[in-house]
Amino acid sequence: MLGSFSGTTVPALLNSTSNQLYLHFYSDISVSAAGFHLEYKTVGLSSCPEPAVPSNGVKTGERYLVNDVVSFQCEPGYALQGHAHISCMPGTVRRWNYPPPLCIAQCGGTVEEMEGVILSPGFPGNYPSNMDCSWKIALPVGFGAHIQFLNFSTEPNHDYIEIRNGPYETSRMMGRFSGNELPSSLLSTSHETTVYFHSDHSQNRPGFKLEYQAYELQECPDPEPFANGIVRGAGYNVGQSVTFECLPGYQLTGHPVLTCQHGTNRNWDHPLPKCEVPCGGNITSSNGTVYSPGFPSPYSSSQDCVWLITVPIGHGVRLNLSLLQTEPSGDFITIWDGPQQTAPRLGVFTRSMAKKTVHSSSNQVLLKFHRDAATGGIFAIAFSDPCRYFNQKSGKLDFIPSSTWGQLCETLHRSLPHLRPQFLHL
Repeated sequence: MLGSFSGTTVPALLNSTSNQLYLHFYSDISVSAAGFHLEYKTVGLSSCPEPAVPSNGVKTGERYLVNDVVSFQCEPGYALQGHAHISCMPGTVRRWNYPPPLCIAQCGGTVEEMEGVILSPGFPGNYPSNMDCSWKIALPVGFGAHIQFLNFSTEPNHDYIEIRNGPYETSRMMGRFSGNELPSSLLSTSHETTVYFHSDHSQNRPGFKLEYQAYELQECPDPEPFANGIVRGAGYNVGQSVTFECLPGYQLTGHPVLTCQHGTNRNWDHPLPKCEVPCGGNITSSNGTVYSPGFPSPYSSSQDCVWLITVPIGHGVRLNLSLLQTEPSGDFITIWDGPQQTAPRLGVFTRSMAKKTVHSSSNQVLLKFHRDAATGGIFAIAFSDPCRYFNQKSGKLDFIPSSTWGQLCETLHRSLPHLRPQFLHL
């Protein structure tokens, strides 16, 4: 059907595509009107010339008579410049209403399909001079791009392509390539990937052709539970990082920050770290706990471990042997009131002396654990910065055995004027 018309608007010019035309008029029982008047004339049914197929494109439609429509589309990576559909026009001279379109490899753009092709400008011909082109591959969140180069030829060291793992110029660069060597395939770890191409004023080459395909960014293995420590991080997807921290008294062995790698098998870039008790070390925190090696498991081999606890000058250290399950013969802990074993000794402690509390008179305390018994054991020594005050009545330094040192010192200072409280560590 060429058309159906009613009302008072004059229809446009019509052309039949055969040697016969059927006209049907219908009126109902109601209002009458003036009707219509039309004229017709015979025209030749010669066809429009066959339209040219654009390079790197395809044409759909094999009839070129009046009112026939031909459609065009470009191969992947090319953009259609012109009209995708053209129609054969009537008239004394047959012609298309628009010229056939072109398929152009453009400079930059955004691609959002799950797979596609990106070409240098003018490909497969030489790219122009002084080009700066940027493409963004924008995929759904949770997907990355697998990028593979099919053709590559640029002026070495001057014309180059950069691939960045993100949408910004500051995003991590995955690779920068120049010359004639075909780059290896790449896997982005972000749902947005940037492709940047630069050419200078001199030699021009065919450039590049790359194809990309989306792949799912699966998670790396869950690092929890993390014994004797905590894990911080927003997620375990490709490109995301997690941080590991140990509980007080434990020392991290391994890398504190792990990043989920891309690739077929999802895994972290380093082995999972561990939180272990070191055999000795230097401690500068104001409070904490010294554990036996391997705690909470029993210590094993014969060993001597030395810890040095240091707080600011003018402060002291309070130690509480809260857990002491060592062998009664051969295993003992020695504590000195200073940084060396020549300092005054605060005591030698064995299993029978658990729950003992000692105070230093200096800002450094040396602890040494010696073991030569056949079986193992465990111990835990808590240290803190207590409130120290000078008792004018007794003429001695005394300590307040409480966890709220500051509050108690302030209370004593207000209520007992003969006491002058001093803080061992603020």
